[in-house]
Amino acid sequence: MSHTSERVVVLGGTSGIGLATADLLLDRGFEVVIAGRSEERLARALKELDEKGAGRPVTGKAVDATDLTQLNALFAEVGAFDHLVVTVTRNGGVTSLADLQAGLVREHAEGKLIPHLLSVQSALGTLRADGSVTLVGAVSSQLSGAGLVVLAAMNSAVETASRVLAAELAPRRVNAVSPGVIETPWWDWVPQEVRAETVAGAASGTAVGRAGRPEEVAHAIAFLVENTYTTGVVLPVDGGARLNVPR
Repeated sequence: MSHTSERVVVLGGTSGIGLATADLLLDRGFEVVIAGRSEERLARALKELDEKGAGRPVTGKAVDATDLTQLNALFAEVGAFDHLVVTVTRNGGVTSLADLQAGLVREHAEGKLIPHLLSVQSALGTLRADGSVTLVGAVSSQLSGAGLVVLAAMNSAVETASRVLAAELAPRRVNAVSPGVIETPWWDWVPQEVRAETVAGAASGTAVGRAGRPEEVAHAIAFLVENTYTTGVVLPVDGGARLNVPR
């Protein structure tokens, strides 16, 4: 399916799920703009995308998605576009209520919920009137395990916002994906020597019994971008983690 006249902005598109999404959408013929906070990661991502297919229509810009001024400048520079994908997040955040500190809650609100909402707000001036917005929550919104209170609250807020905005911004379509344990740089907060074991342990409770890959989430995002009759849904891509299947 060719969409060579359609443009997608992927915020958080320099690594992990965002980068995999940009790669897939380029393969499907979209023009893609990736944005991320790190100049170094941006340069590395653009090089990787170019090496996978020289001449593919991808550009990028370093943007702090918590800064409305920078977001406004990005969308003014991009001009008219068709689809917005927001994959911005903050790693870590696992804590018990007993150990909870207010600063951690603020960090994760500023690292996930606030940039999701500000990005959509800033995009409205140039996003096509019947285009789409796809946000990224996480399966923690559906779980009740110890230590997930901050993550669950932030991801629940993002996923709920997607449903509310689907009604508020109609006929623009707004959806979210809810990934499970995915092998991405989100896990960088775990010491390298125990990371593989930690990820495998977290994934062992899924119905499929393994961690997911960024490209598997990217396929779900691409569906939500392309399907013009889907709005107001939160699409789980979690290997059945929310099912609590005994193993």
